Amino acid sequence: MAPHIGTAASRIDGRAKVTGTARYAADFNVSGLAHGSVVTSTVARGRIVGIDTSAALRVAGVIDVLTHRNRPRMASADSAYKDEVAPDGAPFRPLYDDKVLFSGQPVALVVAEEPETARFAASLVRVDYDAQAPVTDIHRRRDAATAAAKPGESMFAPPAARGTAESALAAAEVRHRGEYYVPIEHHNPMEPFASTVIWNGGGKLTVYDKTQGVQNVQRYLCGVFEMQPDDVRVVSPFVGGAFGSGLRPQFQVVLAVLAARALARSVRVALTRQQMYVLGYRPAMIQRIELGAAAGGRLDAVEHDATTVTSQYEDFYRQETGWSGLLYDCANARYAHKLARLDLPTPCDMRAPSAAPSVYALESAMDELAVALGLDPLELRLRCYSERDQTTGRPYSSKALRDCYRRGAEAFGWHRRHPEPRSMRDGRELVGWGMATGIWEALQVPIAVRITLSANGHADISCATSDIGTGTYTIMAQVAADMLGLPMDAVSIRLGDSTLPQSPVEGGSWIAASVSNGIATTADAVRTILLGLAKRVPNSPLADATPEEVALVDGKLSMRRDASRAVGIADAMRHGGVDRIEQEKTTAFVDDGRHAHNTHSAIFAEVKVDEELGIVRVTRVVNAVAGGRILNIKTAKSQIMGGVVWGIGMALHEETLIDHKFGRFMNANMADYHVPVNADVHDIEVIFVEEPDDDVNPLGIKGVGEIGIVGVAAAIANAVYHATGKRVRDLPITLDKLLR
Repeated sequence: MAPHIGTAASRIDGRAKVTGTARYAADFNVSGLAHGSVVTSTVARGRIVGIDTSAALRVAGVIDVLTHRNRPRMASADSAYKDEVAPDGAPFRPLYDDKVLFSGQPVALVVAEEPETARFAASLVRVDYDAQAPVTDIHRRRDAATAAAKPGESMFAPPAARGTAESALAAAEVRHRGEYYVPIEHHNPMEPFASTVIWNGGGKLTVYDKTQGVQNVQRYLCGVFEMQPDDVRVVSPFVGGAFGSGLRPQFQVVLAVLAARALARSVRVALTRQQMYVLGYRPAMIQRIELGAAAGGRLDAVEHDATTVTSQYEDFYRQETGWSGLLYDCANARYAHKLARLDLPTPCDMRAPSAAPSVYALESAMDELAVALGLDPLELRLRCYSERDQTTGRPYSSKALRDCYRRGAEAFGWHRRHPEPRSMRDGRELVGWGMATGIWEALQVPIAVRITLSANGHADISCATSDIGTGTYTIMAQVAADMLGLPMDAVSIRLGDSTLPQSPVEGGSWIAASVSNGIATTADAVRTILLGLAKRVPNSPLADATPEEVALVDGKLSMRRDASRAVGIADAMRHGGVDRIEQEKTTAFVDDGRHAHNTHSAIFAEVKVDEELGIVRVTRVVNAVAGGRILNIKTAKSQIMGGVVWGIGMALHEETLIDHKFGRFMNANMADYHVPVNADVHDIEVIFVEEPDDDVNPLGIKGVGEIGIVGVAAAIANAVYHATGKRVRDLPITLDKLLR
């Protein structure tokens, strides 16, 4: 039997998705299901002084209207509202009191027999406010921003300074200083957020929720409603995209449970596309980067400061400024990160949080430095190449970035690039070629996996992790099939259920590595038990074998060095008198502190710019990725391609606009919030560079969900400069900025 790991296996859940049999959070129906529609605040700061629900209650089919005044009891302590990825501060409490913290905040829930009735009645609820003027402009709060954290104070704090950056900059032969701006950007997954709460009687609930972590939601609900874990089951078998927006429990799940407990019946709350814009976003970021270099291209100094948005009630931030310490050799560096507190909802993680916007600024600055030095941008990066994490001094467990540069440049044809801006044309269009580097962390988390192996040669693999559209079902089946020596169609995967073995939220590109190695750990335990049973077979060829000497292959337990010495799984279990073997093991990943673990990429982009109209088209992208062992070529390539498309959006399209008078998102819909469509996406080539790594984990997996987007916006921005000679530092790059 050929191995499954590393192949381009099709998704095992693909048929269910394309035929519509895959059910998402808003697809679970039961008799008597009621529907909730959320009433949201029209002010961004203040207090509710009156709510008139009388008109809504007179609508036929309306069951009730819940507000902070008549809701069921909720916990009073902040700690009850803390989920496993909550930042410091006081988490938002849906429908808790009369305080208004942001525009679009839920202030009432209308529950009716039909969703259309609930939505109409919600439009009749009248709310009066004692409103205050909000501050929602990062530029207005920039001078009042406060330090996010001191170095070493938290895992997201900026790195400690090294060397003497200020004096090194003063002495540098060539200097570059630039300010770069990334606006607020919003998630727009295909599936809107929704929760269907099934009332099982006796106060017990089954909650079908759109989430990236069912056990996180379950613990959160138990805290908020002071319920016992056995009273709440959270299920999420399929997720129609989340990208970080589903890491934390969202307010619709609280409202749905509130209504179910108030009415003692099943309730669904599904958000509109507009309402999803208050669930979190990539925070706006102003970055100042100063680079100093020797004339030959040696990087002598880096200063990187960032100011990012957070809410008034939570301190959301990530490690925004230290990526240069991971990419480039530089003896002198200083970092700073400040938070601008605005009257907006708390930001949240969005694909490659911190890295996507931070590396955009860093890689744009490196391109500008290359221009100042008169060096090819790729050559500058090679001259500044680092074999160590500059912040910790650790060497990388593996870093095939040089190969990414080489293979990406060859595939793109980088050697044909004319270095002067505006020197390449295609008819009436200016042609620009740009490149950038990408980097992400190879993260992994403790996880538990249960394997149940039946005598008929079928294995059931269980873990509470989620499949957020990345292909987790499929890679789990591939790994399990190889570890257990079974065909993939003899493996069943169960996930997305809080009753299954422990898993953290799925995010940060850590689940593929974590759950795959978790499967391997548990499969080892199954193999050991099978060996004990196989030794009971009369005249067993494995009588003197140790667990390390045998492997599960083609439905048999075989000697690794002599496949002829084997016992079939069915024979071993029959002679052992068992019809099933069940094992559950937890796998933890111990960092011994010897190495840094990261994924890397090299992105090459071609743009064509209409010289008269300023319209930019991204016509080609090559993304060469070193991401450790690739489990599934097809799904991994899809992840990178999706990241590239999102990078195109980041560079040219995406920007959330705010009416600062009212503190309101103005383009909270798919018509006005621009994302790339088919016509915006042309040739994308993905190259996976071989990168063995026995140190990161036993299977050598790093994960590729995030790395696909990192550096893409910078490569495109650098290509736009090469095409036009105009450097746009504030995203997105729109035609008005090129025609100024």
